[in-house]
Amino acid sequence: MPLAMNREVFITCAVTGSGDTTAKSAHVPITPAEIAASAIDAAKAGAAVVHCHVRDPETGKPSRRNDLYREVTERIRDAEIDVVLNLTAGMGGDVVFGGVETPLPLNSAGTDIVGATERVSHVAECRPEICTLDCGTMNFSLGDYVMTNTPGTLRAMAKMMTDLGVRPEIEAFDTGHLWFAKQLVEEGLIEDPVLIQLCMGIPWGAPDDLNTFMAMVNNVPSTWTFSAFSIGRNALAYPAASVLAGGNVRVGLEDNLYIGKGQLATNAQLVEKAVTVIEGMGAKIIGPEAVRAKLKLQKRAPVKS
Repeated sequence: MPLAMNREVFITCAVTGSGDTTAKSAHVPITPAEIAASAIDAAKAGAAVVHCHVRDPETGKPSRRNDLYREVTERIRDAEIDVVLNLTAGMGGDVVFGGVETPLPLNSAGTDIVGATERVSHVAECRPEICTLDCGTMNFSLGDYVMTNTPGTLRAMAKMMTDLGVRPEIEAFDTGHLWFAKQLVEEGLIEDPVLIQLCMGIPWGAPDDLNTFMAMVNNVPSTWTFSAFSIGRNALAYPAASVLAGGNVRVGLEDNLYIGKGQLATNAQLVEKAVTVIEGMGAKIIGPEAVRAKLKLQKRAPVKS
């Protein structure tokens, strides 16, 4: 398939994530105030979209608390700069098994698995323009942790998101996830325009070599909008790869802590780096209003309790 470079690119900044990164860099935001401030700085640097998780303010561990999501979204919406709000809905599907000979009972310290309605409850309350839908089950690199998303759960969550008027961003970690995403679209559970994020280099999903990346790209229908990222040492190269392949760009401290060898980054610095790469390729950076028009997003205030 010949490459078709994207000439109008939007940048998503993944602000904090849920990984064990807070001990590795003081730049990883933890509290709602820190997360919102970092998201706002990323928007000022050129990000049209901010993708937000929340963390326990005391421990820095990942959280699903709706009050934390509410505070983050309200702080971002109150900012002077405009940005598209994208909240994760990936939490609540974590399963950690016991030993290899005694997989049950599950390891209660790491397992966090709840129903579809609870996984989407913060989305229903905060009403972001976009929320993520991790479109498959996958072994992760951390021990016997499995990211669990059953077909029934994904169908239910996709319908809830669509009914709320929130655009699902399909997260595809391997080609099978793309296959199921197409099924959700075929069943009418996800409506046009379809948005997908290609998540590369996460063990044990799709590796981030260019042959595998193009296999993922070639499985994305031509009418869909896609973005891509890689974690770790190839993260800074992926803006160029994604734009050249016709996609958009994601960067941020969820995926990569460094701006250079041994140099810890801020979210704003990672966005600035991406802007330099994209514009150096001759492409244009588009802002939040253009993204809303492209993806038919609805910007709304949170539902008041």
